[in-house]
Amino acid sequence: MSILEIKDLSKKLGSREIIKNISFNVEKGEVFGFLGPNGAGKTTTIKMILGLLSIDKGEILIDGNSVEKQFEQALENVAGIVENPDMYTYMSGLKNLKLHANARGNVSNERINEVIEQVGLNVRINDKVRKYSLGMKQRLAIAICMLSKPKLIILDEPTNGLDPVGIKELRELLKHLAHNEGITVLVSSHLLSEMQLMCDRVCIIDNGTLLGTMDVKSLSDVGGKQTYAFRLSPMDKAAELINANIADRVVKYFDGGVELFATDEEDAAKINSWLASNGILIYGVEHKEQTLEEVFINITGGGNVIG
Repeated sequence: MSILEIKDLSKKLGSREIIKNISFNVEKGEVFGFLGPNGAGKTTTIKMILGLLSIDKGEILIDGNSVEKQFEQALENVAGIVENPDMYTYMSGLKNLKLHANARGNVSNERINEVIEQVGLNVRINDKVRKYSLGMKQRLAIAICMLSKPKLIILDEPTNGLDPVGIKELRELLKHLAHNEGITVLVSSHLLSEMQLMCDRVCIIDNGTLLGTMDVKSLSDVGGKQTYAFRLSPMDKAAELINANIADRVVKYFDGGVELFATDEEDAAKINSWLASNGILIYGVEHKEQTLEEVFINITGGGNVIG
């Protein structure tokens, strides 16, 4: 069942169309990745979900309630962190939690202790926040979000600035909250590799346009492949040889060469040797980073939504 439904959503800032008629659903109890390069429209969409920006066109439903027409009911069970988490660094983590608990008015000490346990801050909760690492601050911010027992937590680029240990701890926490606590998590990122490890499903957005939604297994199937551009001569003979023997590796042909799938550098070197042994001159080999759009097209075969 969907906890969040985005229907034909559009947004303009001035004359520029930032979000272009996007639609996707987030299911209960999953970690859902909102994936796209910087400037793709992720934060704008999140701000509309949280009621921080108006909706020009379309509809956002949270647990069946419209953000525009039933704002209080829609946002009642949602917590979010947009950009950097704000907290009082001269106070301890515990005092920050108690301050937010008092502001909500209906949070017990028992609940405060529960969220401290859930985010793994037991040992350091009485330390001042200024002594926390960025990863610990992110976990404290998530603990603050959890005080009201939300059904949906929304995090905008939460791994920015974290070291590998902090990223791993955050990833494990979010997966635990979704899979063991039943809290749905929507997390945005521009990091394809991180989304593969963290999420159950992802959607890809680029330049305000939603390219589609897919499960992580589909993403991983392509994520394990790399591409290499080979500059070759004579090109007609090379194309004939490639098409007859390794056509399934072809990504695309370009003027003077071909881009091929290879599992790693060793595999690319074997292709290189094979071409040379068949009389093909190799003028250069370049490892190519796939764009998010290319990853999606490779998965879907040209743009059909999966999952």
